[in-house]
Amino acid sequence: MGPHISESALSGLVEDLAGKVIVPGDPDYAAARALHNGMIDHRPSVIAQCESQADVSNAILFGRACDLPIAVRGGGHSVAGTSVIDGSLVVDLRRMHTVVVDPEDMTVRVGGGTTMGQMDHACQPFHLATTGGRVSTTGVGGFTLGGGSGWLERKFGLASDNLLAADLITAEGKHVHTDAEEHPELFWALHGGGGNFGVATSLTLRLHELPRMSVVMLFFLPGDAPEVVRTFRDVSGTAPDEVGGGAIYMPAPPEPFVPPDLVGRLVCGTLFTYAGPVDELRELAAPLFALKPVIEVVADLPYTELQSMLDDPPGLRNYWSAEYLNGFPDEAVDVFCERGAAIPMPAAIQHVLFMMGGAVAAGADPYPQPWRTAAWAVHPFATWEDPAMDGPAIQWVRDVRADARPWSIDTVYLNFVGAEGEQRIVSSFGEENYRRLAAVKAAYDPDNVFRFNHNIAPAAA
Repeated sequence: MGPHISESALSGLVEDLAGKVIVPGDPDYAAARALHNGMIDHRPSVIAQCESQADVSNAILFGRACDLPIAVRGGGHSVAGTSVIDGSLVVDLRRMHTVVVDPEDMTVRVGGGTTMGQMDHACQPFHLATTGGRVSTTGVGGFTLGGGSGWLERKFGLASDNLLAADLITAEGKHVHTDAEEHPELFWALHGGGGNFGVATSLTLRLHELPRMSVVMLFFLPGDAPEVVRTFRDVSGTAPDEVGGGAIYMPAPPEPFVPPDLVGRLVCGTLFTYAGPVDELRELAAPLFALKPVIEVVADLPYTELQSMLDDPPGLRNYWSAEYLNGFPDEAVDVFCERGAAIPMPAAIQHVLFMMGGAVAAGADPYPQPWRTAAWAVHPFATWEDPAMDGPAIQWVRDVRADARPWSIDTVYLNFVGAEGEQRIVSSFGEENYRRLAAVKAAYDPDNVFRFNHNIAPAAA
């Protein structure tokens, strides 16, 4: 326990919480503090595993009374590891994962600790879905409040575009419900502003009909990559909004569809997802089939299965970043491929180019997300096991960012990056949006209690 915590105060928290209180020395402390990113090894003073809004309120008030830093944990996927902080109180929402699907209203209401997989599996029987993250273990709360980029975004918009309402507990321990009519300025700020304004205990999201989903995933040898990536770019440029996807360099995974002699070898892949039948998607991807892939995965599949295809195990070392681009000419393709061919092995690094556009970029944008106008996103995503690889892996990610700068729009989806400095945050919202967000922050968290995130400093009084 931290120096500010008395035995009586801790006993009071235990009595006040319907959930569980965990402190150092408890048998489940190590598991409770572990994060997705194995590089993060923080030791909080208290972990409050909350089960209700009242638990969240009581935990926040306890943390403030004891002068503890307060971190908030949903899915625990932040690459910077900000949901568990040394010497902090962790408001752990993972027990709050109730999912209520209303197929008549086409909405889903999720608890603050719900993962993408839990939400998707609840919606699947109704053939309904909303834009989700590209892995099933991501927390819905942090994903949505940060903007929410996923395979369905070109058809249904970002996750935050589908946010209809939220319930928060503020830094004063008070409950606030917000939607387009109630606390509208706060509601605006939640479209990209992340966890800066309170602890989201529930979110209500719009659902869409999704009767079928299909995927075409093709892998090629690295020598073919420049032609493959150019072809992927050209096909993507005319694809309907139902199509999502990316081009990727990666070591071939040990999956049943990968020939044994290719496992662990560097390959260049393309992935198309489609809210429709696989025959139509195969026709769209015909120019890539013509390039003779060495691995083909072509299937109709449930959305839940698509969402878990790229799940990586927790505990690996992670470092990611991103640049959003206004174009991807041949010169950019060549630079992308040169850096892909130089991936430091044997790290399980993924060098990704995502197609943007569609509903993300269509129409006026009322939210603090200037990056959504980008045509492409480059997302270097490094995961590895050996700490000796830390230096090469991190430097490689930074080199990818530097490579992409000539085409960058200098604003980025912050869920894709770690702690990269205040200016990166300001530019990703835009200066005018940032000033407006800072005013909202000052109204709901003037003491900057919720600062372990892509932090927005409260505006001066």
